[in-house]
Amino acid sequence: MKRLVATAAALVCLAGIAFGQAADKFPSKQVKIIVPYAPGGATDIVARILADQMGKRLGQSFYVDNRPGAFGIVALEDLARSPADGYTLMVGNVSTNAITPIIYASKLKIDYLKDVVPVTDTVDIPAFLVATTKNFDVKTLPELIAYAKKNPGQLRYGTVGPGSYPHYDMAYFAKRAGDLEMTAIPNKAGASGVINDMLAGSTQVAFLNVASSAPQVKAGNFRVLAVVNHARLPDYPDLPTMQELGFPGVGTIAWQGLFAPGGTPKDVLQAVFDAAVAAMKTPEASEAFKKQTFNIVPSASPADAKVWLGHEMDSWRKITSEVKIETE
Repeated sequence: MKRLVATAAALVCLAGIAFGQAADKFPSKQVKIIVPYAPGGATDIVARILADQMGKRLGQSFYVDNRPGAFGIVALEDLARSPADGYTLMVGNVSTNAITPIIYASKLKIDYLKDVVPVTDTVDIPAFLVATTKNFDVKTLPELIAYAKKNPGQLRYGTVGPGSYPHYDMAYFAKRAGDLEMTAIPNKAGASGVINDMLAGSTQVAFLNVASSAPQVKAGNFRVLAVVNHARLPDYPDLPTMQELGFPGVGTIAWQGLFAPGGTPKDVLQAVFDAAVAAMKTPEASEAFKKQTFNIVPSASPADAKVWLGHEMDSWRKITSEVKIETE
């Protein structure tokens, strides 16, 4: 009996050593990064930059698997049901990984807080609050508020769908500015659809990320009313932030985070974290993110990432409880 116990203990020990060696060699095969959107958007761009640089640094293939649908639920459930070994990851954003688990909790077939774990924040994406210049003369945020008060329900703002963060951003702004009555104009084609609506004049204002809206600002088709960022942007030093204009906490700096299946061992999470942070710091990634006006903001550790996500979800629980939006 003692011999059997000793043999079992030895096998457990050898298994632990073997696992540790495997983790030390991460990755020893190709790694999949799930993206909850179709190709071409900000989340997809971040994932492809990470995949390219992590693959080059680690000598393995990292590839992007686009899994759009159901407000990120398709991708989240795919990630949660994957082996917790570091070889299936996900780049998600504030909508899919903070808002969806709150407002669509009843639709999820997973326990999000248990089955998905953050590895690190990656980038923040600054935004503009822009107004169309087509038959719309509003030039400042106070003028926008005055227009909305004078014309209740007539100010039309763009969103990428009910319950999206741009939708919440404008509804939260309306509440904070004195319960303004405004009309949401959704466009499921994404930011490009909202931009087209604004160029046509059917939508008058919207929160849009800097990279997608800057060409129209430079062309004179859009006018920037405020910046959504931690501070003024170096390329736009004369444009005030929302907090400078008296609306701190209004508008989303749309972070993009790297996630893994819940239960992924700590040493594997650390290996993924180290690789991702190193990739973000490469000159190639830094230049690519800078070109998109993305701020590189890695977490200090996987433990820090967990605290960060907790704070984000607390913030969105507050916003979604204060602003009621009919979602699909």
